Amino acid sequence: MVFNFLTNIFSKDLGIDLGTANTVVYVRGKGIVLFEPSMVAIRREDKKVIAVGNEAKKMLGRTPEEIITLRPLKDGVIADFESAEKMLRYFIEKVHNRRDLFVSPRIVIGIPSGTTSVERKAVVDTAYQAGVRDVLLVTEPMAAAIGANIPVWEPSGNIIVDIGGGTTEIAVISLGGIVVSSSIKIAGDEMDEAIMHFIRKKYSLYIGERTAEEIKIKLGNVYFGDENKEYMEVKGRDLITGVPRSIEISSTEIRDALREVVNIIVNTIRDTLEKTPPELAADIIDKGIVLTGGGALLRGLDEYISEELGVYTFVSEEPLYCVVKGTGKIIEEYEKYKQILPKLSSNY
Repeated sequence: MVFNFLTNIFSKDLGIDLGTANTVVYVRGKGIVLFEPSMVAIRREDKKVIAVGNEAKKMLGRTPEEIITLRPLKDGVIADFESAEKMLRYFIEKVHNRRDLFVSPRIVIGIPSGTTSVERKAVVDTAYQAGVRDVLLVTEPMAAAIGANIPVWEPSGNIIVDIGGGTTEIAVISLGGIVVSSSIKIAGDEMDEAIMHFIRKKYSLYIGERTAEEIKIKLGNVYFGDENKEYMEVKGRDLITGVPRSIEISSTEIRDALREVVNIIVNTIRDTLEKTPPELAADIIDKGIVLTGGGALLRGLDEYISEELGVYTFVSEEPLYCVVKGTGKIIEEYEKYKQILPKLSSNY
């Protein structure tokens, strides 16, 4: 009984999907407890953090000159060390009141597979500055595969495509390791930018990032025909007159706006498959391509990839949470998964 009591006190370990767009936190023994935007609002004069996460996102595009909202991560890596440390510390304290802890937590963080040693060190240093006891890193495609319940230990090929906010991670996994991988800085953020550019060019209307994201979520698609057309009112600033104006756009227009970004992702999957050993490629034909991440929710994307590549493609269950669920499984079953971590741990 005493041992169990102490275990509950000291087992505050966390699994974290520290994403460009969102941060998701898994607490050992509790599951997923936090999902918030990776965003901070800072006062220019003294760099004091005004808001983090959901509260900071509400301020996006609406702040006075003395306050700026920013994302500490860009393209999956830390771009602003100080802001990232403050954001991570805030999230850790939010999921469990650290003032009540006797020890700091250990955390497992998912990182893009294409990160450099310098970028990995930045993540580790940021986590230590935020007050954690130990930091372990795992590549996002491996974490996503584990979280999607893919049998990563089997001597059989599995391919995972994790489309996040800043990067798209593609990996062929077999025997607990990544055989072939690709990482591109084309993902959800570029989809938002494509929508913003399309509306500026066609309608001479300037919209913000938040509006573009809302359009992507409501109308974003890559496969639906005109018979399924949907519409949405969009408000912004007229680039010619400078006054507010609203327009109506259709899902067909957004499909066209996103096509170039989607094709880059599809071509990268194709390139990865071409580098895959034939035995593993044969396995993938039987098992299909697994999509995870927020980008996997783009309507019709699985059908489009299937048609373009001739390989069955499907969206995993709860794609937004696959990476963090994977880090959570590593925390819960560390002895089982520790062999995939050493080369990327804080002790490398």
